[in-house]
Amino acid sequence: MLSVTIDQKRSYRIATSIFFFIAGLTYSSWACRIHDIKSQFGLGNAGLGSVLFALPIGLMVSLPVSGWLVTKTGSRRVLIAAGLLFPFMLTFIGFTTHIWQLVIVLFCFGFMNNLFEISMNTQAVGIENLYGRSIMASFHGLWSLAGFTGVGIGTLAVNLNWPIWQHFLIVALLCWVLVFSARSYLLPADAPTDDGPLFAMPDRKIMQLGLIAFASLVTEGTMFDWSGVYFQKVVQVPEALTTVGYIAFMSTMAGGRFVADKVVTRLGVKHVLTYAGMISSTGLLIAILFPHIVTATLGFLLVGIGVSSIVPLVLALAGKSDTLPPGMAIAAVSTVGFLGFLIGPPMIGFIAEVLDLRWSFGLIAVFAGCTVWLTRGIDTKQ
Repeated sequence: MLSVTIDQKRSYRIATSIFFFIAGLTYSSWACRIHDIKSQFGLGNAGLGSVLFALPIGLMVSLPVSGWLVTKTGSRRVLIAAGLLFPFMLTFIGFTTHIWQLVIVLFCFGFMNNLFEISMNTQAVGIENLYGRSIMASFHGLWSLAGFTGVGIGTLAVNLNWPIWQHFLIVALLCWVLVFSARSYLLPADAPTDDGPLFAMPDRKIMQLGLIAFASLVTEGTMFDWSGVYFQKVVQVPEALTTVGYIAFMSTMAGGRFVADKVVTRLGVKHVLTYAGMISSTGLLIAILFPHIVTATLGFLLVGIGVSSIVPLVLALAGKSDTLPPGMAIAAVSTVGFLGFLIGPPMIGFIAEVLDLRWSFGLIAVFAGCTVWLTRGIDTKQ
């Protein structure tokens, strides 16, 4: 354990928060232009779903590499590299002109996304240990706030008729400035370790945490990539209001993460996870059963509240594993979880092609409800 002053702890926390913001801004910038990319390449729902599968494939390929790199070289070095390369991959998406190019770049984008997520969450767990209390949700609140910011920039880009490549390049330049401004203040605590296996088999607790994260992130990924389409096709709002559901979801998810740590302190991790699953599934059911702008917006608000705390809490629990190093444990949980984040959207596309979006969102409501069942068997004692 590092011996640090209050000012040092604050510096570590601010710097890591900036990297959470970078990750959220980069991903949301891609997500808010998916509809435009779909139109640019003339893709249907199933075609878009097929292309989006490149992301989870890249993520899975990175599974054995990411945890080992963080454990071997330290999260600080990996996070700085990922902070530069993840936005770099974003710019390449904007320059693609053929489907095969888009698939390759999305594969690399998914690979770098996982590397970024694992290294920054390892940093966050180390800082939470220094504070001796729950602060993980607040880090993820910055990710959500960045997502909200990314949508705002994306909306501005669309209204100003910026081409996708110009929009993504501006975002990348902003991210690189933030990386260079914060890199010197990252936590240096997790020093390189001795040589270890490239992959370590997760134990039962880690797998349970991964499945909880998977169930939650299927929901979150769906909201990122399909909320606008749902409001356009099912709720049938005017074009100017297609982002209302997404904004509603992002606002309560961000707000929920900034208060989640206090709620956890009062109610305990297990109760918060259980209630979160119930709220998420209820919100989705409202939006499915009553597809009108007011009720669908209310439903998406509830979904944002529900998913806000789940992933931060399970990653914090993983980072305190007594069977795996923090980097390895977080890699296992994060990869299983974000596989759901990336598999959910293409799965929605395939089901929507055969049935419709309401059936697709119904399946996501089942996943959200599974969080409640999975939490019953998890040991949250530290």
